[in-house]
Formats: sequence, C-alpha cells, structure tokens
Amino acid sequence: MSDIALSGITKRYPGGVLAVDDVDLEIDRGEFVTLVGPSGCGKTTTLRTIAGFERPTAGTVSIGGVDVTDAPPYERSTGMVFQDFALFPHMTVYENVAYGMEVRGDHTDEEIDTRVAETLELVELPGVADRTPDQLSGGQQQRIALARAIAPRPEALLLDEPLASLDKKLREQMQLELRRIQEEVGITTVFVTHNQEEALTLSDRLAVMNEGRIEQVGPPETVYDEPDTRFVADFLGTANLFDGTVAAVEDGYATVGCGDLEIRARHRGEATVGESASVVVRPERFAIDDGRTGGNVFEGTVRFKRHLGSSVEYRVESGNDRELVVVRRSGTDARSVGDRLSLSVDAEDCLIVGA
Repeated sequence: MSDIALSGITKRYPGGVLAVDDVDLEIDRGEFVTLVGPSGCGKTTTLRTIAGFERPTAGTVSIGGVDVTDAPPYERSTGMVFQDFALFPHMTVYENVAYGMEVRGDHTDEEIDTRVAETLELVELPGVADRTPDQLSGGQQQRIALARAIAPRPEALLLDEPLASLDKKLREQMQLELRRIQEEVGITTVFVTHNQEEALTLSDRLAVMNEGRIEQVGPPETVYDEPDTRFVADFLGTANLFDGTVAAVEDGYATVGCGDLEIRARHRGEATVGESASVVVRPERFAIDDGRTGGNVFEGTVRFKRHLGSSVEYRVESGNDRELVVVRRSGTDARSVGDRLSLSVDAEDCLIVGA
C-alpha cells in the first residue's frame, strides 16, 4: 500500500484559475519524491493539499491508507518545513522542537525531553536547546525547522523549498544533511523545489509538473535520459531540441527532417512518417572533431564559452541561426570563441520525444 496517495486531485480557485488538474500520484513508505516544475505549475498547491492547508475541488488524499481529504492539518500525521523556516522567534530551540508534541498533548514531559534531545542529536545541534532562533545561523535554523517537523514522528515529511534562502555552498551542504536525516529516520518525504540540481541530487523519484498536471514520474536518471515530452526535456537540465518532420522509420530509429538538417534518432514507438517530431540531444552527448563525416554531424563556430568549475559550456552557432549547447569536462578541450568545430552525436544519443 502507498504511504501517500493522490487520486484525481484538482484545485480550482475562485475566478476559475485551475492550479492543479487531475493529479494522480502514489508514494511508497520511506520514499523521497520531489515535485519539480516552473513557477505556477501547481507543485506547491499539491504539497499544501497533502498537508491539508488546501482542500481539493475534486479528488482524494490518503496518508497511511487513511482518507484525509476532509481532515484539517492538525489531524494529519504530517510535518512541514517552510521556505522561511517559520520558527517561533519568542521561543527557545527546545520550545520550538517540542511545540508539535505539546500541542498534541499525548506525550509526558519526560517523553518530550527525550524526544527533543534525540532530535537535536539527529540534526547535529545538541547544544543549542536554550538559544533563540535569532542566535542561530541560517543553516542552523533550517535544521531546527526540520527537527521541529520530525520530532512528533509523523508519517510524512513535507518540504516547501526549505533550502531556497540559503547561499549556494550552504545549500549544497544541507542537501546532503537533509538526505542523511531522511534516510536515517526512514520517513516518507515530499519535497517541492524549482532547483533542478536539488531535485536530481535528493530524490528517489521526480514528478515533473507543468500547468497543473504531472508530465512524468520516475527516477532522476530516467527522467533526465528518457524524457517523455518536449517540456520535460527542455525543463530538466539543458537540452538541444530540433523540431521537424519524420521522414523515415526503421528498426527503432527514425530520420527527422529539421530544415537544412536530417537527424537520425531512436524512438519508442511514437514515430510516424509525415508527423511532427522533436529530437532531444543532451549537451554532454556531442563529440568534438572526431573525424566523422556521415550521420549526425554539425559544423559550427564557438560564439560563447563559460567555465562551470568541473565542466566547460560552449555555445556553438551552426547555420540558420541555430545555437547548440555543448558541455565538456574541464581540461578535455581547449577551445576558444571563434574556433570552428565539427560536432557529431550517435543516433542512440538522440531521442524523439512527444509534444
């Protein structure tokens, strides 16, 4: 049985604004699932519906096999961490972490003392119980917000962009800490972010949302390498997209005419001669100056170059105002702006995706 189950969830606000449109999603016990997508796609509304802060216009929400669609937030076994942490400034760290258990009223003082101490140890802040939130750094506040959410031992942990306000280095550190804590506790977790790196780093599965609907659900590597739609390919990571018409189909591959180009790409049964098609090529799939003369070969000129630390990104102009994005590991290619390149990519590394 799924630990969290959404069935036909729809949320329409006054005035007819459709925020979530018939969403189905099942999340297993102990799984870390991330809702990712552009602003306004419905991911936060979906999370708030699980938490009980939004009541769906249609559909049902189940947690632990219990239908909680009409239950208020305090009757759901969930803990939530918000983007701004929402710690109570007038309370000590101890009081913040103990708050959920005290509100429920089903723990003795001794149990609360023990649970607070255990949870602060878990988030590696055992010596801050007497401090107030304004005496903590941003990263420490984030850990205390997480401790407050998990101290009552809820069935599900809900995270609404909790790392967004942290600087890059601290955010990366907290990504690792968040996943460590989640795995140690074994709690079912739903995470909302627009940060693709976070989504790819933290998740067991991604649910990519667009215009209120889920376009694809799957492990991060699958969603990245095997996008179902043009939107998913374009949103997650960087993609070179070629739009054209299918000219020929054979043996799991298709030839797509894209203006002055013909690209041979693999397909998953959706290619039909004469129909429109989009071909996706990830930037790291290109080879540079490998001597190939046939197949998927593109000639171009480097117009922009930037170092990304462990990698280098090139923007290559390749006829008809077409710009290709190429990524190489740092130190493997010494190209400069203005250099001419010959780029090639195997048909196996080109994928036809749906609209």
